[in-house]
Amino acid sequence: MSQIPDFTPVILLTGFLGSGKTTLLARLLQDPALADTAVLINEFGEVGLDHHLLDRIDDTMVMLSSGCLCCTIRGELADAIKSLQSRRARGEVPPFRRIVIESTGLADPLPVIATITADAVLKHHFRMGAVVTTVDAVNGRDQLAHQPESVSQAAVADRLVLTKTDLCDPEGIEAVVAALRVINPDAPLMMARTDTLDAEGILSERPALTAAIDGFRCVAAPSRTGVGSAHGEDVSSVSLVVDGPLDWTLFGLWLTMLLNRHGRRILRVKGLLNVEGADTPVAIHGVQQLVHVPTHLSAWPNADRRSRLVFITRGLDPGLIERSLAAFGLLRDPLALSSAG
Repeated sequence: MSQIPDFTPVILLTGFLGSGKTTLLARLLQDPALADTAVLINEFGEVGLDHHLLDRIDDTMVMLSSGCLCCTIRGELADAIKSLQSRRARGEVPPFRRIVIESTGLADPLPVIATITADAVLKHHFRMGAVVTTVDAVNGRDQLAHQPESVSQAAVADRLVLTKTDLCDPEGIEAVVAALRVINPDAPLMMARTDTLDAEGILSERPALTAAIDGFRCVAAPSRTGVGSAHGEDVSSVSLVVDGPLDWTLFGLWLTMLLNRHGRRILRVKGLLNVEGADTPVAIHGVQQLVHVPTHLSAWPNADRRSRLVFITRGLDPGLIERSLAAFGLLRDPLALSSAG
């Protein structure tokens, strides 16, 4: 029997219409590693589950042969998760140690993330674990160019899965990857058709929220060349490297004010900070106005103790971030500033 964690991680599986997230989910659900996972989907019929069904608990829940519990979302997402939590606590459903949510193709990921992190009840039992985004190799570049939801889905991803590569020529795949790297420069990218997809690995929590620091990188986005789009052309990355420890209170005030003012245009922020009075780095991770609880990591990766911040923005002058940081007296000696856009 799986031990129920104090805070159950929630994994969001997102991706634009036709990007293959349902196909990926059906593939992952066959893995016994998901036996202690609850999956929230829109309708059972949208996923090829019939040959995997083991038992129907009621009209909203089924058990798969792998042991995974699948539930249909009816009504509000928060209500569905609270119902699952209550039934788990009463022993009416098998214990599960993670929840996977498949969002609709046109959904902005932010409301789902906000539901998990801000709901007064859910935040005491669940935490946002990671976002996995599927991208269509055939249509992905055009979608990133013209669909703001697609840009948001790619920007917040902790892992990217490129689908339909068998239907796309190498040049097309390279163009999609280049466009993705402008929006999200360092999320691991897997090819659904050729890579071995480990369900446990794909649906695990983001590396930056673990004690390990090896997977945490703060790198600027590459050149925007090749994106060529109405929406893609205004996506930029700014990377700041600051010498000297940061005043945590002052930094928190600056970041809060920045996100309150420009949060809709800041798709993502990541940071590895040298905070005054702390011997080890503090990792921060945010999506638009939502910032996850900072994580104190166990060690620095090397002798470099400079603070590093990366912002992925849309329609925002990258220089504004630098100027506002300097105005707060935090950018005392900027050793590096780079931006793409």
